[in-house]
Amino acid sequence: MSFIRSAFSILLYVINTLVWFVPIFICGVIKLIPVAPLQKLMSLIAKQFATIWVTFNSLNQKLFTPTKLNVTGLESLKLKDWYLVIANHQSWVDILVLQRVFNRKIPFLNFFLKKELIYVPILGLCWWALDFPFMTRTSKSQLKKNPKLRGKDLETTRKACEKFKEMPVSVVNFVEGTRFTKLKHDRQNSPFPHLLKPKAGGIAFVMQAMGEQISKVVNVTIHYPYGIPTFIDFVGGKVKKVNVHIEVMPVSNKLIGDYIGDSDFRVRFQSELNRLWETKEKKLEELELKRK
Repeated sequence: MSFIRSAFSILLYVINTLVWFVPIFICGVIKLIPVAPLQKLMSLIAKQFATIWVTFNSLNQKLFTPTKLNVTGLESLKLKDWYLVIANHQSWVDILVLQRVFNRKIPFLNFFLKKELIYVPILGLCWWALDFPFMTRTSKSQLKKNPKLRGKDLETTRKACEKFKEMPVSVVNFVEGTRFTKLKHDRQNSPFPHLLKPKAGGIAFVMQAMGEQISKVVNVTIHYPYGIPTFIDFVGGKVKKVNVHIEVMPVSNKLIGDYIGDSDFRVRFQSELNRLWETKEKKLEELELKRK
């Protein structure tokens, strides 16, 4: 039964993606025409198509994936505001959960992606057409060899955020920078039992580029009561419950500054982010205790 459910669910995901890929991609191609009003219109239409795509994916989950979403804190959000959404990251299922929770509740979710993901068949072109920023991660060793690379991520973020200013958007950042695994956790020697160390650069760049325009910061804690699932676990109906805790926070001026050039601000920003991560860790521990 689980195999049949998985097969039907995956088939529907594929069909739904192929159906909506075509109009989304066409919008992306038309946006190459350097006419600002036309580009803005195509972005709006592409996001409407993507919203319908997510709606059908959510319907697919309700039909074939008996997962109960226990969501708290969603009440104060609006569809026509600008949001920075931050979340812990454990599985590709996180993205499906976030899309289902926030669909038609806040503006369409735009994720910051690794540049390699643009080569993912079909989806890569969809993400490109939807103006998802593709980031090049510059390591410390690369910066030592080529100091000119310093600030490149900020420039990429700034260009993306210029597009985001045209219409309400939800910018999503997985602050840990990668999915949680025990190996990564041990390698980092993370002080948070259920989390990797937060990386401040990404959200600091977003706040620097458009902090005054962002209405609220949406801090999301995703908890899987019975272990971190894979996508196959999810479509196979093995994920019975997901807890999603949402904290909506005001945008403080102390979160906006020159992260690269101002060392004092950088220390304050990292300290504030660590404080948020301590709170997130406590929430995960609380949810774990409830499960037991």
